[in-house]
Amino acid sequence: MQALLVLTNCPDAACARRLAQTLIEEQLAACANLFPACESIYRWQGRIEQASEIPLLLKSTASAYPALERRIAELHPYDLPEIIALPVTQGLPAYLNWLAAETVQ
Repeated sequence: MQALLVLTNCPDAACARRLAQTLIEEQLAACANLFPACESIYRWQGRIEQASEIPLLLKSTASAYPALERRIAELHPYDLPEIIALPVTQGLPAYLNWLAAETVQ
């Protein structure tokens, strides 16, 4: 089992909570962390933009990732949501076993 940390940013806390709740209910992620608002500066359609966003960190697995990515894209209000997956190379075995058990394989 390959554990992943999946990152996305939401426009507000309500959106992040709804997204996290749905993904946990559907067992596409085992856990979600909502971080305090951050300021994002980025180029979008040729213009420099600034926005306050809520970072959402999801713990999932590589086998669940395709469905997780698809679901985030479906539910997310942005036209092009940030969805980045990072492999977990080490972790407490008991935690990683729990993560795998709580995520659709």
